[in-house]
Amino acid sequence: MQQDESGFVPSPRGALVPRWCPPRARAAVLVLHGGQVASDRPARPWQLAALRMEPVVRAVSAAVPRQDVLVARVRYRVRGWNGGRADPVRDTVRALDELAELAGPVPVVLLGHSMGGRAALGAAGHPRVRGVVALAPWWPPGEPVAQTAGRHLVALHGERDRVTSPADSADCVRRAQGTAARAGLAVIGGGDHAMLRRHRLWHRTAVALVAHLLDPDAVPDPLPDACYGTTDFPVL
Repeated sequence: MQQDESGFVPSPRGALVPRWCPPRARAAVLVLHGGQVASDRPARPWQLAALRMEPVVRAVSAAVPRQDVLVARVRYRVRGWNGGRADPVRDTVRALDELAELAGPVPVVLLGHSMGGRAALGAAGHPRVRGVVALAPWWPPGEPVAQTAGRHLVALHGERDRVTSPADSADCVRRAQGTAARAGLAVIGGGDHAMLRRHRLWHRTAVALVAHLLDPDAVPDPLPDACYGTTDFPVL
């Protein structure tokens, strides 16, 4: 395959992998799994980072109205973020464009874990994105937030995460609060990066946040108001 000048490698397959596609979708959830800091190795659905999101995908698929909410995953070309190439952001934007072709101009909630949370944040400026739910996101210091203007941004981060930083997530959320429609963070007490400890709370809260962002008038926000403050974020 040929690279363009930025190093982008076109995929012979689409970036969108639908898991549930109703005939007439009114909204969509796009799920993004984690990856690595740098790797040009192909991303595969049986790799641990992808498998880690399967329970979340199943939980979301079971909870949203199946008659009118499309659920899909992003297919990455490679496993790594790869510096300025930001490969998973490119893949996410392609998946969003493909979703619009498939379902029309429906609002989308991006649900990403780790590197997927960073890709979701990076793609938040796409016109179809309504909000981002990030689980244990990899948000390095100074991560751009201007693209969250008019969007909702919510992060859940494990208290015992040793892979990505809860403090970095808190800093990113605080910086986004002057730009995003609303930005908040909740800490999962005793939670780890893999979302194994207290997994039911991870899944239940993530699903409830997605449902709220899809239909804020009908579904209440599962997080307390303190999660959207500017000081210490609450521990669940």
